[in-house]
Amino acid sequence: MHMIRKQAPPPRPRQARSEQAVERILAAAERVFAKAGFGGATMTALAHAAGLPSANLHYHFGTKEDLYKAVLENILTLWLDATEYITPDTSPARGLSAYISAKLAYSRTRPYASKVFANEVLHGATHLHSYLGQELRRKVEEKTKVLEGWIQNGLMEPVDARHLFFLIWAMTQTYADFDTQIRTVLGRDELLAEDYATAERLILRLTLRGCGLSFPIPETKS
Repeated sequence: MHMIRKQAPPPRPRQARSEQAVERILAAAERVFAKAGFGGATMTALAHAAGLPSANLHYHFGTKEDLYKAVLENILTLWLDATEYITPDTSPARGLSAYISAKLAYSRTRPYASKVFANEVLHGATHLHSYLGQELRRKVEEKTKVLEGWIQNGLMEPVDARHLFFLIWAMTQTYADFDTQIRTVLGRDELLAEDYATAERLILRLTLRGCGLSFPIPETKS
């Protein structure tokens, strides 16, 4: 009887290892840049946080500035992608609710990235000026037209769409950028899932009702 040998798993592709290294570096860089700022962070500290040699960081990102920009663009990409819930074919209540929920979820799961972005903006957004003036502005204009279409069709109350986005950003991102303030007031070492759930429900209620929409959102019949 011949023994059936188990085949060894195929070696992990180099591309997969490279992608994992990039994700690992970005996650570590979010923490370091959030705590030390761009000026206070060093490639040595960034490499130590990632648990990788400094050469790996230079290989994947080149310079500290390139890595910093990658962290900023990474969180902006996530935030911009979340606006895809806002489409002409979606009801205002569901589109806005999905967007708000996604933005708050990123504040919970990627707080350091949000803090890096906030700190960059507070210091003049010198590393993000072109990105904000092009990608962010283009996306806001695109989604503003969707909201204006909803308003023209009588699906929601007239509001200034751009300022509505500003308010949503402020309400959702504060749970990442100013979590220390919130934790202190609530008397917590860290925010709990129930805190985010409470915040989400309140933000949704204020936003939807302020736009003349129903809250909670009525269930659709299947």
